[in-house]
Formats: sequence, C-alpha cells, structure tokens
Amino acid sequence: MKLHELRAAEGSTKNRKRRGRGTATGQGKTGGRGMNGQKSRSGGGVRLGFEGGQMPLYRRLPKRGFTNIFGTEYTTINVKDLNRFEAGTVVTPELLEETGLVKQVKDGIKVLGDGALENSLTVKASKFTKSAVEKIEAAGGKAEVI
Repeated sequence: MKLHELRAAEGSTKNRKRRGRGTATGQGKTGGRGMNGQKSRSGGGVRLGFEGGQMPLYRRLPKRGFTNIFGTEYTTINVKDLNRFEAGTVVTPELLEETGLVKQVKDGIKVLGDGALENSLTVKASKFTKSAVEKIEAAGGKAEVI
C-alpha cells in the first residue's frame, strides 16, 4: 500500500444531516426539533448545569476555602535535581525550563533542600530554604536571590 492509496474504512464516515431543507429530506420543516417548546425555539434551551428548577449540583455541594488572587505560587525544585548540571554552571529559571527539569515557571522558582549536591553551581532563584542555601554553599556554589 502506498500513501496515495490510503482511504477511510467503509462505514467510518457519514454525511452530515442537512436539516430544514424541505419535507422530502426527512429532516425538513421542524428540523428534528419537534413541535413546540423551549428547545424548538431559536436560541432556546437551558443554561449549563440547569436541572429543571431542581437545586443544581454546584449549589448543593458545600463550599470550602477561598482562592487568594494575589497569592504567589512558586515552582519547587530540590537540590538533588541540580546534580545533572556540570560544575560552574549558572542555573537560572530559563535554563531549568529549557532542560525540562521544570515544566512551567509560575511566579518564580523555590529551591528546597532535599538531597545532596555534588557540583559547585551558581543557582539563581526567587526563594531558597535555609537547608538549600547551606547545601549549595557547602558544595562550593552560590545561591542568588533574583
């Protein structure tokens, strides 16, 4: 089989229904909407989550807590994860994102002190824990707050 010989399997594609194109089509006049009622009107229908007047699920469930819209959310990384970099490397949030160590930098990077660091690195991040700073400096590196 060649690329130009490819085609969809028989029965896998169907023609769309052309509604409201005359009585002979079988979907004419009311177009499958029935006679009267809210759903037969143009723009008719109920909003998302409407349960016919019954108390909707999103109002029946208890609400807990709140989201602080001014809060800062840091992307965390552990000291042991920095061992993949060679000695003397300047580790920045951009470098962490490029190497895939961090998927997304939110409001900054926070370095946590889990594990051990073997290489001396200059780490630039928004925040450091005390143990992370101690381990970076013990390995001969520097922790710089940006």
